[in-house]
Amino acid sequence: MSMRLFTPVSPCLVAAAALLAASAPVASAHAEPRATLPVCASAEDRAFPLTTRLHGGPASYTAGGGSGTWHLELTNTTRRPCTGVHPVVVLVDEARALKPSQPRLEFYDGKRPHPVRFESTDRDELVGAFAAEDAGFPGFTVGPGRTLTVKVRLAITPDAVPGEVTANAAVVQRHEDDGDWIGQSNDYRFRIVAAAPTGPAPQPPHRPRPDAPGELAGTGFQPLHAALTAAAVLLTGTGALLLARGRR
Repeated sequence: MSMRLFTPVSPCLVAAAALLAASAPVASAHAEPRATLPVCASAEDRAFPLTTRLHGGPASYTAGGGSGTWHLELTNTTRRPCTGVHPVVVLVDEARALKPSQPRLEFYDGKRPHPVRFESTDRDELVGAFAAEDAGFPGFTVGPGRTLTVKVRLAITPDAVPGEVTANAAVVQRHEDDGDWIGQSNDYRFRIVAAAPTGPAPQPPHRPRPDAPGELAGTGFQPLHAALTAAAVLLTGTGALLLARGRR
């Protein structure tokens, strides 16, 4: 997949493009040629034709908790339609401990949700393309001067390591095995937090009940308390014995 780049991009976004190319269906030798999609960026353009923005997401996700909703906003700044538009989400966590199976991401094409499959790069960054062609998704279409808002939902599995994560999105217009890089989003930063313990609530420490006069401590007495009580009984008995002997 050859890519025309309009501005410098990071190595992880280049890896995202490679993932998108790998997800393209292999054409049969006897299949009819597919129609070429119109290019929404001309050769003279030096800026991305789509302004791309991530917004509305929560500041944190609990590992093993519910999903959070955010939005990917695509605005076509040209006078040409952009068709076959495939965003690619990139996740980078500070500890480089996030695994491809731990983020559960899905995007909506209208009311239909599509899961996003993540792959790991050699720098332990995760990339996931909005490329569910097997489910009949050919990419988004953004009309000239129009804005399309894509709903996205993210959840994190219970085994994920807590920490800071940065998400951003690259946008590719695909033409069979070729494509144009047409957008790149802002960063969306969030934190993965550990789930709260679910065990029984801690019980308050047991306090021994006061002893009745002349009785040993009951259930729950402390060893030191029992030793002192036994010593007192012993001393009391010795005193009584000495007193009896003195009266003889």
